[in-house]
Amino acid sequence: MPVVVFRPSQLMWARLAALVFTCVAFSVASHGGSLYGSIGDWSIFCWAFSFAGTLVVLLVELLGLQSRSPVSWNNFPITFACYAALLCLTASIIFPLYFLKGETIRGEVRDHRIAASVFSCLATVAYFVEVSLARARPGEVAGYMATVPGLLKVCETFVASVIFVFISDPISYDSHSALKWCLAVYCICFVISAAIVVLCIGECTGCLPFPFARFLSAYALLAVLMYLTATIIWPVFKFDSRYNGRSSRPPNCGSGQGLCWWDKLVAVAVLTALNFLIYLADLAYSARLVFVTV
Repeated sequence: MPVVVFRPSQLMWARLAALVFTCVAFSVASHGGSLYGSIGDWSIFCWAFSFAGTLVVLLVELLGLQSRSPVSWNNFPITFACYAALLCLTASIIFPLYFLKGETIRGEVRDHRIAASVFSCLATVAYFVEVSLARARPGEVAGYMATVPGLLKVCETFVASVIFVFISDPISYDSHSALKWCLAVYCICFVISAAIVVLCIGECTGCLPFPFARFLSAYALLAVLMYLTATIIWPVFKFDSRYNGRSSRPPNCGSGQGLCWWDKLVAVAVLTALNFLIYLADLAYSARLVFVTV
């Protein structure tokens, strides 16, 4: 029979705080927030998924079941915490953007929405604190996902996922072949980065027929070059009038809730540049793993 082991630590308190904040966020929002549409469902999913995953991590830690876990416990908790931090950050931005901005609703419904937004922000801070406490320090032996390159892989896949949402509603990549190349860049890099995360969590990197560290460096270099082309191509074909683009925001864009189609094009351009910088940092760290000897 497993014995409950409770050893209070900063990491444990950060997880407990994240557990409480996410629980309050989705409970308040679903109970009295009068949510509707896909954005409401997405926000609830972000908080509920983060809550459930954190609860699992805490139970495994308290019951001492790390050795029986089917995944690498050196990699899984910090990987999940990083994804949860990004999910809660996204919910903290889009939830008030859709359910508070421009809304005329007053009373308990608005109060519930404000409370959900506040606790979502608190959960985001708690998860970032957890990631900061759990990440590997210089000279410390830890799993790959606890290192800076591992955390950057999480950011790369998450940013690409947000890009997919913006370019698919409405579809904005089918007007030129160059834009389809941008879509190919997002898809290829997302799949490979996600595969690396899965391999690390499953401790399958030793099964590869080539050195994992050199593969990381080669892939990071390829991804930097591909994202560099997308960072240039997307704004040119979307905002240059020579290619039927629009360089200024339409007057009717600010009339509705959330982001209009032009805002989403700008968001894709910004996120593409952001992912390019993340891959560039990944390349720098991955190159050190291969060429720098400590």
